[in-house]
Amino acid sequence: MSEATQAEGLNPELKKHTFEAEVAQLLHLVTHSLYSNADIFVRELVSNASDACDKLRFEATNDDSLYEDDGELKIRIAVDEDAKTITFTDNGIGMNEADAIENLGTIAKSGTKAFLDKLSESQKQDGQLIGQFGVGFYSGFIVADTISVESRKAGEPADKGVRWVSDGTGSFTVEPITKDTRGTAITLHLKEEYSEGEDNYLDRSKIKRLVNKYSDHISLPIQMRKEIWQEDVVDDENDDTPTGGEMVLTDEWETINKASALWTRSSSEIDDDEYVDFYKNITYDMDAPLTWTHNRVEGRVQYTQLLYIPKKAPVDLYTREQQHGLKLYVKRVFIMDDAEQLLPMYLRFVKGVIDSADLPLNVSRELLQESRDVKSIRDGNARRILTLLASLANSEDSDKQEKFAQFYAEFGDVIKEGLGEDAGNKERIAKLLRYATNTQDGLETSFEDYKGRMKDGQKAIYYLTADNLAAAKNSPQLELFKKKGIEVILMTSRVDEWAMNFLTSFDDTPLQNIAKGAVDLGDLQDEAEKAEAEKAEETLKPVVDKLKTALGERAKDVKVSTRLVDSPACLVVGEGELSPQMIQMLQQMGQDVPASKPTLEVNPDHPLIKKLESSEQFDDLAQVIFDQALLADGGQLEDPAAYLKRVNELLMR
Repeated sequence: MSEATQAEGLNPELKKHTFEAEVAQLLHLVTHSLYSNADIFVRELVSNASDACDKLRFEATNDDSLYEDDGELKIRIAVDEDAKTITFTDNGIGMNEADAIENLGTIAKSGTKAFLDKLSESQKQDGQLIGQFGVGFYSGFIVADTISVESRKAGEPADKGVRWVSDGTGSFTVEPITKDTRGTAITLHLKEEYSEGEDNYLDRSKIKRLVNKYSDHISLPIQMRKEIWQEDVVDDENDDTPTGGEMVLTDEWETINKASALWTRSSSEIDDDEYVDFYKNITYDMDAPLTWTHNRVEGRVQYTQLLYIPKKAPVDLYTREQQHGLKLYVKRVFIMDDAEQLLPMYLRFVKGVIDSADLPLNVSRELLQESRDVKSIRDGNARRILTLLASLANSEDSDKQEKFAQFYAEFGDVIKEGLGEDAGNKERIAKLLRYATNTQDGLETSFEDYKGRMKDGQKAIYYLTADNLAAAKNSPQLELFKKKGIEVILMTSRVDEWAMNFLTSFDDTPLQNIAKGAVDLGDLQDEAEKAEAEKAEETLKPVVDKLKTALGERAKDVKVSTRLVDSPACLVVGEGELSPQMIQMLQQMGQDVPASKPTLEVNPDHPLIKKLESSEQFDDLAQVIFDQALLADGGQLEDPAAYLKRVNELLMR
């Protein structure tokens, strides 16, 4: 910083200082790039005022005379519509001239950080509520063309006050003043565009809303002058006819914040209504949340988590580009909405607050992505939510069971995404999943329930994917399992087949898609059945060979089926290959899908297959059988008109 010089034509005691080149560059960055939301200046200046009061409280533990017979620490915000100014006043530690030059003239070195550096290791525990000053003061230049600061340090004489003024460009001035009260008053002279229209910060109700949004958690009272409604206002002294009413500003100051962050309080001190009100305040959801969890996490990373699960899914739940996430605070200072890095994507429906004791105040979204501390918080949040859901799912309390059923109806499909996204919690997620089966229609069966009902000798958990429950229950793939009384899990969500690529077993029991690969029932199929199947395969070999020729490139292979009872045929894909439903879904998403051909399995005992041997319309009948199997499997015909023509011709013969 250059030497102080006397400003031309001004008070001889007024000294002008020039910012260092790098400081001016930083100031330009702060006011034009660092903060994209102009509202943030309210958060920063209130935070700085709170910080100054925290410093005074700490210093006064050793010297209570610093309170100067004014021990009620507070922050006040005053709006002057005529002067187009907003003033933030605190009665905290204050500054003298040297402090103002040092702390306001240099961005990189903050008074608070220097203050903390002075604390010994034993004192740091006592000073843990003292925040970092950072560069927040300069966010005022987003909305103001000039900022003036008047301050006096606690314990110093009234005539040792200082006035600091800058237009945020290349320089600032300081001059001594007499200030009867300790503390600091920061006055923003608003730019024209921020003193009118939608961005009018002279609107007291707007300032109140911003304080409620960003600073409701500040433990000090934040006050503004009270407004009251005055009726029968007289127009002027010469006309005593009432003109109606208007809001009138009084000399009384009222507290506009709650002065206590909900999440900083012990959960034992908070009742359910307070939790619900806070949820509605941060989410604008008219419904109460389904459930929530509130915890203080200690360890290498310290943070408080207050996490809510909504009762209803938002309309943009499946719009993955939509911003989701938690509100992030650092040491009770609001940092950002929608911090998506604090939750894995499959938990994007969770709402709430994270208050970290370790992250820096000027943390950006880019830094969040790279931070090890953030990864630890994200993993902790995921485990906490999954544990909360497990407690509902496994509870014997009917109300909690109903809550889990509500949750699963709204968010069950989203949770399944976690099988592919969160390998570390795959088993936790799998235990939460619920399905219908061929014996139970409701979404009630877990993998654990299914295992408990498995037949003696059954070596796998059998499942089938389909577009809907009706299609699944009528699938030809189920026929053998129905005949033998084997339960099959029916998966009817579009995400199921994708998700099951990442879950090949549960509790050491393999999962088998009955529509993929050969059906091996192991001990559930006797030797006589196996021998009969081998005989049928040999007997039907000429028909199978002829079908291969007729179908050509449409089928990968044709085989005699051991899984069919009532249907003439079905399509089967190999293990690891895409089913017709999956191919259709990927194509609808605009993705290139590799060519995949199914195997046609035919039922040797079905009359239609037996008719093939002597049919004069073999080729047409072969195509119809294949198309019907494709439709039964949820696929789409490439040429519906050709299919209908073949069916009509066969019906007329």
